[in-house]
Amino acid sequence: MIASMTGFGRAEATIGDRTATVEVRSVNSRFCEVSTRCPSVLTSRESLMQRLVKQVVPRGRINVEVQLEIHVGKELPVSVNPEAAAEARRLLQDVCAAAHLPATSITLQDVLRFSEVLTKSSSDTSQDETAWDATRQALEGALEALKAMRQQEGEALHAEISARIAGLSKRLSRIERLAPERVTSSHERLRQRLAEFLADERVDQGRLEAEMALLADKLDVREECVRLHSHVHLFNETLALSEPVGRKLNFLTQEMNREVNTIGSKSNDADMAHLVVGMKEELEKIREQVENVE
Repeated sequence: MIASMTGFGRAEATIGDRTATVEVRSVNSRFCEVSTRCPSVLTSRESLMQRLVKQVVPRGRINVEVQLEIHVGKELPVSVNPEAAAEARRLLQDVCAAAHLPATSITLQDVLRFSEVLTKSSSDTSQDETAWDATRQALEGALEALKAMRQQEGEALHAEISARIAGLSKRLSRIERLAPERVTSSHERLRQRLAEFLADERVDQGRLEAEMALLADKLDVREECVRLHSHVHLFNETLALSEPVGRKLNFLTQEMNREVNTIGSKSNDADMAHLVVGMKEELEKIREQVENVE
């Protein structure tokens, strides 16, 4: 069964004091394009997240958004560096002296602007690993939800496209029934128009028969109908596959459209022309739907 390229998945996972929430959205695209948005602590993992997504989603434009929550206990995962704090204050005092400002204007906020004053605790590295473990678990869950939604959307696409193909096939069968009658009718009209010249001995009967055969060839759509039947058959077979088939379906839609255009160019009958217009309408709807197929 085909899958859609449109979908959404969300999952949450908690490991230790880290809770990760991941949302994955996808829309149609010719290729597999993955973009990520996550906290800075996970920046080094972005390429790995993109690889994990591509293992599950072969095609589409996918956006991954990660939110990370830290459950703080009694102790914060940071410590004060006394030497750095003292040095920061000394530097600020020198600045005040140089600017002829009172040292009392120095505030705690000014000191904390120096990143060395507060340092991560020794356990912070392991906590980063915990954050990634929670994120990976949530990402896998979100991808499963995304995949399920894409498959559900694919079922709706399958039903819609199948109905359109059936409508095209029905019109094609009607064209095949009309085509022989149309050729016979065209021959008869030509004979009537040339009736007054047939008694003229100067008319080349052999040339006349050749022109009649040429007319029949120009009006004959049997080859186009056979090829169109073959394309429809292959399209339906491809539609039933579970692998990504969007590109192949798009190619077959183009081939079917080419055959329908040729049939239309050979149609000098109002009923056939009307059927060709209906087939083109069905193909246009099919093309729009195929654009969303994975």
